[in-house]
Amino acid sequence: MTTDEHICVSTDDDEIIKVVEEYGLDVPFKRPNHLSTDTATTNDVLLHAVYFYEANGKKYDTIVLLQPTSPLRTVKQIKEAIALYHDDLDMVVSVRKSHSVSVLCEESEEGFLEFCFNKNGLRRQDPPTYYEYNGAIYIINIEQIKKLSLIGLTKKNKYVMDEKSSIDIDSQIDWILAESI
Repeated sequence: MTTDEHICVSTDDDEIIKVVEEYGLDVPFKRPNHLSTDTATTNDVLLHAVYFYEANGKKYDTIVLLQPTSPLRTVKQIKEAIALYHDDLDMVVSVRKSHSVSVLCEESEEGFLEFCFNKNGLRRQDPPTYYEYNGAIYIINIEQIKKLSLIGLTKKNKYVMDEKSSIDIDSQIDWILAESI
């Protein structure tokens, strides 16, 4: 496998660095400890990489973020999402259709569950289409993330993925489900 200087693996883990280098990729830096905690944000990790490259004479316009917790996305899906991106956007983000709006509830002051959105008792199939980020693909305008941060981006287009490809490993059950597929 040939080295691709445009791929950046950001990690603080020596074992991950070793595996990446065995695949023939350079790991240009080891992620600092303060960006390797459970409270570190993706935004800060991305900006750390951007500023590292800029300090070393490389300026990029766009980031394609592929988180390792989404192992079932395909090359075809990545290419299709990239094809949706243009410079006038802040981001293209992968999503999946969500049925949560029909069942999402919160506890009232009296301690009873109340629907947050589905006040009319619609079936799961009946509400308007809502989407949820699935964590698989982000194509991000670097100038906009510098100005606004990920959470502040407003010009976002969606790339809709199927439920299987949208599996995001955040728990042991997610891991088992991904392995079984």
